[in-house]
Amino acid sequence: MTTANAQRIQDEVAHATVPPTALHPDLNTAHVRFVGVGKTYNGQQGPVAALEGIDLAIQRGEIFGIIGRSGAGKSSLIRTINRLEQPSVGRVLIDQIDIGPFNQDRLVELRRRIGMIFQHFNLMSAKTVWQNVELPLKVAGVGKALRQRKVTELLELVGLQDKHDAYPAQLSGGQKQRVGIARALVHDPEILLCDEATSALDPETTESILVLLKDINQRLGLTVILITHEMSVIRDICDRVVVLERGRIIEQGPVWQVFGDPRHEVSKTLLAPLQHDLPQELQARLHKHPISPNAALALRLRLTGNDDRAPELSTLFSTLGGQVSLLQGGIEQIQGRTLGQLVVTVANSPHDRDTLVNRARQWAHQVEVLGYVV
Repeated sequence: MTTANAQRIQDEVAHATVPPTALHPDLNTAHVRFVGVGKTYNGQQGPVAALEGIDLAIQRGEIFGIIGRSGAGKSSLIRTINRLEQPSVGRVLIDQIDIGPFNQDRLVELRRRIGMIFQHFNLMSAKTVWQNVELPLKVAGVGKALRQRKVTELLELVGLQDKHDAYPAQLSGGQKQRVGIARALVHDPEILLCDEATSALDPETTESILVLLKDINQRLGLTVILITHEMSVIRDICDRVVVLERGRIIEQGPVWQVFGDPRHEVSKTLLAPLQHDLPQELQARLHKHPISPNAALALRLRLTGNDDRAPELSTLFSTLGGQVSLLQGGIEQIQGRTLGQLVVTVANSPHDRDTLVNRARQWAHQVEVLGYVV
């Protein structure tokens, strides 16, 4: 080999670009992948960017949540998956195949692999439950015998086998959504998109729909992608979550991680309804410095799920020493991780303030001094 050739090879190696999939093998197995996706609409005042620089990989079989404030780009993002929206830039890949160049025939085929359920059900009021579920099969030219078998199976799956002759006006909101779910499953999709699917439902009905979606996800192995403004929905059903703000990803990760220790102010704002604020009565009693010898130190202790331990209160009380009172708290398990917070006061402890804080950190992941109360 000549010196020139050797130098050329060294230069090529030095400047070689390592494919992202070599650095991140999970990208090779992603069911849905967004690569540099952007979407711009033409508004009255000029172009409006709904999505910018979206890079995201959703794995097969997971339940993936998309959250954000109104106008954050949630609907625009989810609608690029079935090409109801065409990205202005970037690519959307399904099973590593770029769906951007698909013609109409391939789009029809793609959309039969992707079911979608909506906030307001989108049922045909003049058709029965059976007819609403059967309609997509009829449009696709499926034979009568197969249609009957599929509709029967799906109505049983969603618990509406005794409502097949009912009309939408005779159904509750939860039952209407079950019809919508059954209809979304008629073509045996691999992906199920949920666009605010529980926003029009009461809490009890929402819970039953979430149980059904999780059962469908596990039984059929579907990849479920849902957008919602209800943080409790994400907490109860999702494996991972992404937070959007002004069309950009500002935070993403396992649900326990984002909920346990949100890093961005928007994430903290969205999750605020699930947090426990200090009661006004307690806030009024707090002082920056002790105003009497018997003043108790008030601490907020946060558990962010950074390990899988189940902390014991007895250990906390013995660690702090003195008289420990629990003023407020809430602890829950998300994906096997312990999350939540406690507000405690410590009086007559043999330890000074700094020592108490350090001892509290042996039990909690984060410790905040709130002040002193009498």
